[in-house]
Amino acid sequence: MTQQKKTCTVPVPNLPLCSRQLASLAEAFDANSRYRDQPWEYMNSEEYLQRYDRKSIWADYRRNHKGPIPPQKTRKTCIRGGKICGNPCPICRDQKLGLHYRNVKLLQQFICPHTGIVYDPTTTGVCMKQQKALIKAITEATDHGFLPAHVSYIVLPHEDYLNSHSAVSDTPSPKAGPWYPWYEWQEPNPKEVARLRKLYKPYLKEMMGNK
Repeated sequence: MTQQKKTCTVPVPNLPLCSRQLASLAEAFDANSRYRDQPWEYMNSEEYLQRYDRKSIWADYRRNHKGPIPPQKTRKTCIRGGKICGNPCPICRDQKLGLHYRNVKLLQQFICPHTGIVYDPTTTGVCMKQQKALIKAITEATDHGFLPAHVSYIVLPHEDYLNSHSAVSDTPSPKAGPWYPWYEWQEPNPKEVARLRKLYKPYLKEMMGNK
């Protein structure tokens, strides 16, 4: 007689094979969407600190170029046809950096702390497309009060606010004659009148004939 072996079956949950992959993709998508909607959170994340370490994002950027002299202008854009070109600018190379008017920590890296002027793109290496978006974000941040507005000091001339100026003093009494000498009738030079009559003699005859 042959003894039959008893097998014990354990119920296995019916899970799809790609559930783990979908979970990982969902987590990555949630992280990217969070930084896309709130890019200022990326500035405080550990990933940002490990990558930039308290430095500006353009501090260690060097653009590849031919010859010893660097180009005088940055490229127009780093993304053409949905593809990133080689050696992209500091903003285009990190897709998690978002130019938003509430992302103050990122905007302050492109403003001189002494003068309040935005750095030139030749200094930061930012492409022209991102430079326009950067200036727009800085302007909106200044309008919303997230960045201080630098107002230039203007020296006002005190002479314009005094009563001693001739424009705000009492009006003088009128003169007996005209205000200006060329208002009064002046007898023309007879030689000049004779010359003009001789010059326009045929026209004067026609005018007199028409009358």
